Amino acid sequence: MIDIKFLRENPDLVKENIRKKFQDNKLDLVDEVIELDKQSREAKGKADELRANRNKLSKQIGALYAQGKKDEAEELKKQVSAQGAQLETLEAQEDRLSKKVTDIMMRIPNIIDPCVPIGKDDTENVEVERFGEPFVPEYEVPYHTDIMERFNGIDLDSARKVAGNGFYYLMGDIARLHSAVISYARDFMINRGFTYCVPPFMIRSNVVTGVMSFAEMDAMMYKIEGEDLYLIGTSEHSMIGKFIDTMVREQELPKTLTSYSPCFRKEKGAHGIEERGVYRIHQFEKQEMIVVCKPEDSKMWFDKLWQNTVDLFRSLDIPVRTLECCSGDLADLKVRSIDVEAWSPRQKKYFEVGSCSNLGDAQARRLKIRVKAEDGTKYFAHTLNNTVVAPPRMLIAFLENNLQADGTVRIPEALRPYMGGQEVIK
Repeated sequence: MIDIKFLRENPDLVKENIRKKFQDNKLDLVDEVIELDKQSREAKGKADELRANRNKLSKQIGALYAQGKKDEAEELKKQVSAQGAQLETLEAQEDRLSKKVTDIMMRIPNIIDPCVPIGKDDTENVEVERFGEPFVPEYEVPYHTDIMERFNGIDLDSARKVAGNGFYYLMGDIARLHSAVISYARDFMINRGFTYCVPPFMIRSNVVTGVMSFAEMDAMMYKIEGEDLYLIGTSEHSMIGKFIDTMVREQELPKTLTSYSPCFRKEKGAHGIEERGVYRIHQFEKQEMIVVCKPEDSKMWFDKLWQNTVDLFRSLDIPVRTLECCSGDLADLKVRSIDVEAWSPRQKKYFEVGSCSNLGDAQARRLKIRVKAEDGTKYFAHTLNNTVVAPPRMLIAFLENNLQADGTVRIPEALRPYMGGQEVIK
């Protein structure tokens, strides 16, 4: 959510940003919110005047009673009473208008970074850099679930009976590999100075609307019936929510945290749920990283975060590339986003395994995450997040890139301590 003062002073810039995101249906919201904001401020001004006048009259009433001028005092009391009713009406009007302003402001997209390429959707994202040489072996690389089934490592049929499509049982060495990747990612981030955290896996609605747009919420979140609780779609939600309504001392920044959690997603309207794959599913586990920092440091942290993911995948001998997300592919709260994609030898192309986002002060403004500088000034923090690793997709990349001609899967040296010293899965 952008600053209402910024919108008030720069309506044309905000409209141009909306056009860059190909959301022309939201252009009228800018003029609408400016008018509502004007009415809200006028109502507040009148209410403030009435409050000041009532306080003045109340002092006069006390003085008149002290002087024995009861009739004059009673007359002023009638004026105070009448103004009280008027003030109540103005306060209700101010509250109603303020809520309307907030509702509209939460639908207007954040101002994107100047470096973001302009494009309608993810087909127009721009490749930035490749890390590692993509390799296509001479032997066939089977579909990822076929590889898992060779090791009795996945049971989709039983999961479908128990929970439906989009769920799975992982078994044996494949389940162990899944846990090993999570544990390795945890230690990888701890070694880079991040504090490890296991957060709540459910959050309240005010946190949900603080960390994401309404469109994302509808497409992703599972609501707990009869409770003001949602299952998290990623631990970023509860990790950023950790700082709701806080005043952080500037010298305590940055806050750098890495978190483990299960994640739950509807995947509504995306590309459907595969019956045989684990690329897009309703439940998975993930290691995440988040940063809360000073505004002037967010660009530096953005580059550090995506580089962490690249380094982790390269440490496991998986070629990756980075893509700069275009304007139309950015969620409304995001200032900038880079996707990390891993190489698929089977498909002979890259696929997404993580996404790094700078949200500027949008989440902080919604959640009231403020910073107090040493000179006493206060401002909103910047928040960033990035996927360290999400094993279902990581497993696809891992198995395809480490599958050997004899059907075994090589365990890279960095992961062997987490697999009990195993060098291959047979």
